[in-house]
Amino acid sequence: MKSRMPGWSVAGLSALLAVAAPVLAHHSFAMFDMQKEVTAKGVVKEFQWTNPHSWVQLEIKNDKGETEEWALEALSPNVLSRMGWKRNSLKAGETITVVYHPARDGSHGGHLVNVTLADGTTIGGVQ
Repeated sequence: MKSRMPGWSVAGLSALLAVAAPVLAHHSFAMFDMQKEVTAKGVVKEFQWTNPHSWVQLEIKNDKGETEEWALEALSPNVLSRMGWKRNSLKAGETITVVYHPARDGSHGGHLVNVTLADGTTIGGVQ
């Protein structure tokens, strides 16, 4: 007896795999040096509470005293909220200290590990 899968099942399975592949692929943190941690102090320009990853746009002064904008990638709002974060945890204009894994290519970015607010409060770790 031959068993056949209906045509709609094959099409549905193909569509599901096509959508799932990019979702799985985007979760790589290979662009960050996960063995290295850098600490920096800066002013929040913007906190983006977005899926699939949240972002902190931070203005950091370099060794010459010039302000540079850095983009630090965090985890999803769902995961961050379970660590104690909220949509308004970081506000534009506030000074914070961050620990991050730097970008391997030397660009002004990284993967956020930890945030300490000006009053010394540490918001849940992101590792």
